[in-house]
Amino acid sequence: MGKNLSVAVIGAGSWGTALAMVLANNGIQVNLYTRREDQKEEINHQHKNQKYLPGIYLPVSIKADTDLQRVVHKKPFVILVVPSHVMRETVRSMKEMITEDMILIHATKGLEENTYKRMSELIHEELPHLHENQIMVLSGPSHAEEVSRRSPTTVVVSGKDLNLVEKGQDLFINKDFRVYTNTDLIGVEIAGSLKNIIALGAGLSDGLGFGDNAKAALITRGLAEITRLGIELGANPLTFLGLAGVGDLVVTCTSKHSRNWRAGYQLGKGEKLEQILQQMGMVVEGVKTTRVAFALSQHYQVRMPITSELYRVLFEGKSPKQAVEDLMGRVKTHEMEEIAFEQLLRFD
Repeated sequence: MGKNLSVAVIGAGSWGTALAMVLANNGIQVNLYTRREDQKEEINHQHKNQKYLPGIYLPVSIKADTDLQRVVHKKPFVILVVPSHVMRETVRSMKEMITEDMILIHATKGLEENTYKRMSELIHEELPHLHENQIMVLSGPSHAEEVSRRSPTTVVVSGKDLNLVEKGQDLFINKDFRVYTNTDLIGVEIAGSLKNIIALGAGLSDGLGFGDNAKAALITRGLAEITRLGIELGANPLTFLGLAGVGDLVVTCTSKHSRNWRAGYQLGKGEKLEQILQQMGMVVEGVKTTRVAFALSQHYQVRMPITSELYRVLFEGKSPKQAVEDLMGRVKTHEMEEIAFEQLLRFD
C-alpha cells in the first residue's frame, strides 16, 4: 500500500477517525466523510476532532468532506464506521456510488434492531450487485483512544474469501496495529456485537460495588452464552476464543474507555437509562444489542441468562441487585453442560 492509494472512510466519530489515522500512517490518502460542516472545517484546518478524540493531532493526509459522492468516488476500499442503527440508510444512500470492483470493510459492532441482521447481511441486501466476498468486518480489542495514540493493538479482519481478506489485512497492518485474518464472518460479527452486552453487565457489577470475582464470572459465563448463540447461528466456536471474542470481551469489560461499561456502571449507581444515554451523547451499542440478542435467544431457544437478566433491567425495570440474586440462585448445573463442549471438539 502506498501514497497513490486513496481510501474512503465513512463516519468521523472516534473509531472512524482512529482508523483513518491508521490508514494515513500507512501512507494512504484518506477521504473522511462527515455530515457536519463544522467538523469538516476542524479536521481540515486544525487537524483535530476534539469532540471524539480530544488532544489528538490528525495527519494532514486525512481530508474530511461532507459530500458523500466525492468521498466514495472511485475508491478501491470503502471503510464503513457508522452506528448499527444508521448503517442501512447510509449504505442505501451509497448504492449508485458503489461499483462491483470495490471492497467494503465495516467496523461496526452491532446488530440491526428490527431485523436482527448482522451488518454484512444488511450491506449485501442493500448492495446486491456487490459480491458477498467483497464485504468484510474489522473487529477486536481496540479502543479508539489508544489506537489514535499508536498504542500496540491487535485486531482481526474477516470475510468469506481469504485472498480478499488478506487485502484488507495489508491495508491496515503496521508496527502499531497488527491485523490477523479470519474467514468466520458470522462468528466475528456476533462476537463483536454481543460482547457489548456483557460489558454493560460488568459495568453494572462495578457500579453495585461487587469485586473482581463477580467480574470474572460475568466475563467467563458471558463468553459461554455468546458462544452458544454463535454456534446456533453458524459460527465457528473457536472464533470466540480469539481476538474478536475473548480478546474484545476482556478489554471492553475492564476498561473505563468503554461506553458500554460506563453506561452499566451508571446503571449500577442507580441512574436511569434514558438519562445515561442523554448524558453520554454517543451511541451505546450494547443497549440495542441486548434487545436483539434476547429476541434471538428466545427464537432459537438458546440459554442466555446474563443477557436475559440485563434485558429485564434495561427494559422491564427490574432492580439490578435482584437480577444478580436471580443469576446466582439459578438451578445448579455442570460448567461445560451449557457450552456444548463436544461441538468444539467435533467442529469441522
